[in-house]
Amino acid sequence: MSDAESNKELIVRLAPSVGSFDAAEWNALGGNDNPFVSHEFLTAMEDSGSVGPGTGWEPAPIAITDGEGRLLAAMPSYVKAHSQGEYVFDHSWADAWHRAGGRYYPKLQIAAPFTPATGLRLLLSDPALAAHLLKGAEVVCAQNGMSSAHATFIDPAQLPLFEDAGWMPRSDIQFHWLNRGYASFDDFLGALSSRKRKDLRKERSSAVEGLTIRHFTGAEITEAHWDAFWIFYQDTGARKWGQPYLTREAFSLLGQRMGDRIILILAYDGDQPIAGALNFAGSDALYGRYWGCTREVRFLHFELCYYQAIDIAIARGLSRVEAGAQGGHKLARGYEPVQTWSAHWIADPGFRAAVADFLEQERAGVASDQLYLGTRTPFRKGD
Repeated sequence: MSDAESNKELIVRLAPSVGSFDAAEWNALGGNDNPFVSHEFLTAMEDSGSVGPGTGWEPAPIAITDGEGRLLAAMPSYVKAHSQGEYVFDHSWADAWHRAGGRYYPKLQIAAPFTPATGLRLLLSDPALAAHLLKGAEVVCAQNGMSSAHATFIDPAQLPLFEDAGWMPRSDIQFHWLNRGYASFDDFLGALSSRKRKDLRKERSSAVEGLTIRHFTGAEITEAHWDAFWIFYQDTGARKWGQPYLTREAFSLLGQRMGDRIILILAYDGDQPIAGALNFAGSDALYGRYWGCTREVRFLHFELCYYQAIDIAIARGLSRVEAGAQGGHKLARGYEPVQTWSAHWIADPGFRAAVADFLEQERAGVASDQLYLGTRTPFRKGD
């Protein structure tokens, strides 16, 4: 393959892991905006056994290099044997294709594993390479008997690159907190209706009564902290997914490799941690990822996951908080409905046409839901 402008040879290849690439080269493409496409995060998933043999997530990054081996473009991708840990649900597609006599799995997933946070899915030194990268994904699917390829939680700025390549867009809704230049949490509360302002103040006061909230980042995070958080995470994971996606080692590796991008919030009753929330900081956003507790305290989930995150975002001058998938209860706490995007390529023409019809109807419903939810925010109206 050749690049018409530079007349240099381009090589599109499938690699065995993100760890097989030089960290500096990978991160130069991914930038600093989103921690979840960083070499540090993705290799922590690989090296901890959170992805790889036996997990249903087999690393299969696709990359473009020049004739001298320099990395020009890449995308984090995985051969999937199931649809767990994706947060964009395609189980009905799999069922329909199986009923029709097809084989939905394996499929190719372009994503940050277990992470419903928007970000780049095409890591590019030149936007013109996007078409080559996506064509490479289609070829990988065809050569390996994969039914389809799916890129989830795409940075909206990259969605046109997928559409130009003929991939089908799909939308959903998350609830993000948006920083409108607030100087403090009280400044944010001032934008809410009087009743909601009082509700949030009561929740915060009730949640922390008798407790101490502490933040840890970088070298402050010890293995003892991770041990405590692992217990919280296991409890939540067992209730939500049946078993946790991440291994215990993953947290240690994340702390070692990217601790300066982590804010671990723990709630203490005396010297005993009873709950925690794990956040990652990007250049302009805070991403809430995991939460858990060993003792139920009313409103503590909201305090650690939502209100503390707002405090951090305001203090750091970040433009938004992404607090994870689903959760209509976030709406009453100042988090607003925001559209998220995925893109899908399906090999079989008939199946692709059926999914396209489904997506067209689904998008209309999502857009309607977003308009309705936008009228239900707690912000003052008309003053």
